[in-house]
Amino acid sequence: MIPKYRYIGNSFLSLFTKIASGYWHVADSQSGYTALSLEALNALKLEAIYPRYGMPNDLLISLNIANMRVRDISIRPVYNVGEVSGIKVKKVICTIPLILVKGFARRMVEKYIIRDFHPLIFFYFLGGLFLFFGIILTIRAFIYLGIDGHLPPINTLAAMFSFMSSSLFTLFAMWFDMECNKDLK
Repeated sequence: MIPKYRYIGNSFLSLFTKIASGYWHVADSQSGYTALSLEALNALKLEAIYPRYGMPNDLLISLNIANMRVRDISIRPVYNVGEVSGIKVKKVICTIPLILVKGFARRMVEKYIIRDFHPLIFFYFLGGLFLFFGIILTIRAFIYLGIDGHLPPINTLAAMFSFMSSSLFTLFAMWFDMECNKDLK
């Protein structure tokens, strides 16, 4: 049985890897168990793939950029049978998100700006922009709450609008991304 902390961590990493890689159908991207065709190997720059824990994440992003099809193969993991994990949680918490953010940006530029322009770039950009403004407006509202004892109505409304807009733009961008990558199953 998988330890609870591994299950939770694996679930979050798999979700964020789906977003970063564009392979929305891959259930468990963290096992590291990988088989590649010769065509896929030739399409990749293997020396550019991240070599440590985080390699499956970076590999999936690179495979998507190369328009390679990917599928899940069920395997039965075995836990706690004389294993000693070499994973340092403090290092992974910093490293993997950085790999995912950089890989996501690389995939967006390569696939949706350079190769074939797609409007989902605008949706992701506007989602990020509205999120930024929403955070700033929320911080401002709480500063006023601390000073005056009440939330400024226009500021609070603008913060809510920003978060709602951010959510909608980001969800539509993800939907477009799913549609663009559905042939890579």
